[in-house]
Amino acid sequence: MNTLEEVVVTGQYNAQSIKKSVHNVIVIKREQIDNQAANNLADLLNFNLNLNVIPNAQSGKSTISFFGLDSQYFNILVDNVPLVSDNGLGNNIDLTQINLDDIERIEIVEGAMGVEYGANAVSGVINIITKKAIDKKWNIQTFVQEETVSDEYAWFNEGRHIQALSVSHNINEKLFARVGINRNQFAGFFNNREGQSYFKNDGFRGYDWLPKTQLNTNAFLNYKKEKFTISYKFEYFNELINYYDVSVRANIDTQAQTSNPSATDRIFTTNRFVNNFNIIGNLDSGANYEVTLSYQQQQRDLNEFNYFILTQERSNEKDETYQSSKVFFSKGAINNLVKSDLYNFQVGYETRFIKGFDTQASGEITKQDQEQSQENYAVFGSSEIDITDKFSFRPGVRFEYNSMFHSKLIGALSARYLMKNGFELRGNIGSSYRTPNFEELYYYFVDSNHDVRGNENLRPENGFTAFLNLKKRSWINDLSLLNAIKLSYIDVSDKIDLAIINTIPLQYEYINIDAYKLWGFTSENSIKSNKWTFNFGATFQGISRIVNNELNAQNNFLYSYQINTSGTYNIEKWDTALTLLLKHNGQQQNYVATGIDANGDSLFSIATTDAFSWLDASIQKSFYNNKIQTTLGARNLLDVTNVAVTNSDSGGIHSGNNSSLLLGYGRSYYLKLLYNLNF
Repeated sequence: MNTLEEVVVTGQYNAQSIKKSVHNVIVIKREQIDNQAANNLADLLNFNLNLNVIPNAQSGKSTISFFGLDSQYFNILVDNVPLVSDNGLGNNIDLTQINLDDIERIEIVEGAMGVEYGANAVSGVINIITKKAIDKKWNIQTFVQEETVSDEYAWFNEGRHIQALSVSHNINEKLFARVGINRNQFAGFFNNREGQSYFKNDGFRGYDWLPKTQLNTNAFLNYKKEKFTISYKFEYFNELINYYDVSVRANIDTQAQTSNPSATDRIFTTNRFVNNFNIIGNLDSGANYEVTLSYQQQQRDLNEFNYFILTQERSNEKDETYQSSKVFFSKGAINNLVKSDLYNFQVGYETRFIKGFDTQASGEITKQDQEQSQENYAVFGSSEIDITDKFSFRPGVRFEYNSMFHSKLIGALSARYLMKNGFELRGNIGSSYRTPNFEELYYYFVDSNHDVRGNENLRPENGFTAFLNLKKRSWINDLSLLNAIKLSYIDVSDKIDLAIINTIPLQYEYINIDAYKLWGFTSENSIKSNKWTFNFGATFQGISRIVNNELNAQNNFLYSYQINTSGTYNIEKWDTALTLLLKHNGQQQNYVATGIDANGDSLFSIATTDAFSWLDASIQKSFYNNKIQTTLGARNLLDVTNVAVTNSDSGGIHSGNNSSLLLGYGRSYYLKLLYNLNF
């Protein structure tokens, strides 16, 4: 039985079938996004193995842990262009800020991708592929989506409220245009707190999960001729996060016997502009080329004021820009310069110019002194060699010069072997590195009790990965089966961490002291028919964090596991799809510093995070030839909110130092109504 192969672009010379790719590419299709009614990446990625979405309820950000490494170690790309972040490009991205309305699919490549994408692609890349064409002359799509936040819901000030509109038009055979707008209001999660209007000083004012409102607008223009395609994308993103201080001042007037309670509240505003220009073409010689230019800017502003709760008046307002990033990015590559069925090679360049500041990391100094800049120049090359129709491999190398961290040489080797009986074997070894962020370089916080400083002399971290993937495709009558096992190894040296550099007085500084090692085993399995799909997977990992200068450090491997399963059943005569997704995260452990011994050396114990599971379900129904689509579903059916974290000593006896992580806002329900018009 033959099936149409998926086409992928991430890490490829040209778009090609997933079976021919030397990289193992995981594809999340548009169908899965729609089945989950996912509005942003944080809604979508929680059910993938080796990947955890980590929300911060008080900052409003959600980031990713990928193979145990945080969001600084992989790149998020949009159409192969890294996305601007608070203090860099491509990494440390807030997932809730990435809207999925105009997305065709998402491609995930695991392992070092430094040759193709440069710094901070240690554990992999996530590439978001946008829609670039429609079948009809016009496509108009609009939807509204209403969600509860746990059991909290009201039309305006509780729950989640989303509205969107997009219009796409084939102006003629060569020119395509699209515009879109999405508004996403998350009214916050009270969780026994009392909100903005509460005026008692008892710790219950405000929200456990901060309210925020996002506005995302975009425009896309694509011009296509026989030998080249030119496209331009513009995006403007705005976000408002409201912080309501828990501490309330009574402001008692003894003479009038009245009070006018107030609190110090804050509004955080993010503005992001993206301008991407891309040209893809073919030369008369048969060579293929691609050039990308991008200018992106992100700025975070703080409005802080004294808020009088009863009268709703403000005083002592102050405004400042506390984070800024301005980035110019350019990348170009050419391949197929030599006509040969045996090999192809690619050469290219990449430049990055980054200017920005982070006042949270830079202390109380003038903005002119805070602004930092980096320039990065890279050339890269690789060759894909087909030894036979079944066996091919790709060696690659990249040379980078960074104005702050000087030169780096990165290498990689990938191979693919298509064996008999539907077996596919892929292997990848490669190096990459991570540059220090603003906080690690420039953080400065000193008072009578604290002395914590960054270090401008930090070295980039060096990462090495090795991945081996064995995949088996088979068919039984009308059933399609896909089984895969994957071995993974990651080694990061010169890892940056905050360390004690002096005990009297106690002083901390970011220094290159750590190492990080991970090995893992993953199994992924899928069975499909014309009407239903069932997936089951599991991963087992061991992680060791090595602190080189700590006498009492524990460097043993600590182990964890994840299990996921999902199923979709299509009832064709009713135009209905039923979807269920489950992911279980086993107990996780890591070593944390818990004190100092008599000699002034840090003591370590194991912090254990309890196991927890995510469970989502949905029903999607279409009417009038897919003109109207309704999706009714539930997120977090197991009602996860706080997950307990317990510190214990090396002997396993609980020390009694317990805390919790707020990972979810409880069981929530949603209804999405979509209207889709093609003509």
